[in-house]
Amino acid sequence: MSSSVQQAILNGFATHATASSSTLPLDTCKVLFEENRHKIYSIAFWMTDNELTAEDISSTVFTRTFSRDAASPEAFIANLDSNLIASLRELMPIGMLSLNTPITASTRVFGNTKRVHLERAVMELPATERMAFLLHDVESYHHSRIARMLGITEEESQNAVCQARILIRELVSQML
Repeated sequence: MSSSVQQAILNGFATHATASSSTLPLDTCKVLFEENRHKIYSIAFWMTDNELTAEDISSTVFTRTFSRDAASPEAFIANLDSNLIASLRELMPIGMLSLNTPITASTRVFGNTKRVHLERAVMELPATERMAFLLHDVESYHHSRIARMLGITEEESQNAVCQARILIRELVSQML
């Protein structure tokens, strides 16, 4: 990695860490920042479809997380999750499921599916279903963690991911 890129990353960490009231050692905070900064930005980008807004959300999430006391890495991650959802809820309704497609209805997609078709289909999902889909299928979160983050039950989380997959198939088939 180039020294200018490393310096930018360190500056980003320093910006957020200056507000830290955490009892975690600074080295641990730095590792947690490095492990999660891409994930937070990626989720924010997929939810907003805007790079600048995703940057703002990432910055807000880490500033809020570092300003809260975290006695353990697990507490830091829990704070990170809750701050991400809180920041996204300021922009969109997350927590109420809106899809109710019958599980038996499944559209088969034939032909060459392009990445752009999948991306557009994901962006057309309702906010809660999109978030559940991204967290589960893209970031590999367990349904229990998704349920805690979104304030829904595990069954609703499973249903949201299933509904999102069905709608993605339908949307992609319409684009081909």
